[in-house]
Amino acid sequence: MTYSFDPAEAVAYLTAKDAQLGKLIARAGEFALPISPAPSVFAMLAEAVVYQQLSGKAAATIFGRVCALFPPGESCPLPEQILGSSDEQLRGAGLSRAKVLSLRDLARRADEGLLPELGAIGSCSDDEVLKALTEVRGIGPWTAQMFLMFRLGRPDVLPLDDYGIRKGFMLAFRTKELPSKEDVAKRGERWKPYRTVASWYLWQALELPA
Repeated sequence: MTYSFDPAEAVAYLTAKDAQLGKLIARAGEFALPISPAPSVFAMLAEAVVYQQLSGKAAATIFGRVCALFPPGESCPLPEQILGSSDEQLRGAGLSRAKVLSLRDLARRADEGLLPELGAIGSCSDDEVLKALTEVRGIGPWTAQMFLMFRLGRPDVLPLDDYGIRKGFMLAFRTKELPSKEDVAKRGERWKPYRTVASWYLWQALELPA
């Protein structure tokens, strides 16, 4: 799966619309937000649930243990495997009680056909995807927005609840204090319809030298 937009066109558009953001873009270089494929919407979200509130390394270790509970050859457990496993098995792999409940709800919805199919999700609007995903226990707006950005490559997502976005905004626009979500949203109006690209550059501001 690739971007659903032209990155070069998006970068040129943002640079023309916001000179200060353009300076950050020039410093950070080529847009390179990674799109991670997966065999199904369930697989994407199961991994996202495991990764919540953990470092990448710790989350990868736990996700690997969850996968190892089931027959080899699958990059992610199937819904019926999660539903057929015990709480003790899942907790033993390192999942918290809350994440076990989230995975079970996700698996139940997938098993009952309540999640959008990977092949059909491309025709869903961002709002439709967000609504469908946030109905799953333990999946909030931030996780759903990360799904839109890093899994579906959608062009116009601005995750206002992400601390890194607000911190990057403070650095890029040299504000004295961490901006409010409202401040970021207001500035973000000029970045439409490429707020995903602007968001990626705000994250890059955290990695650049002062």
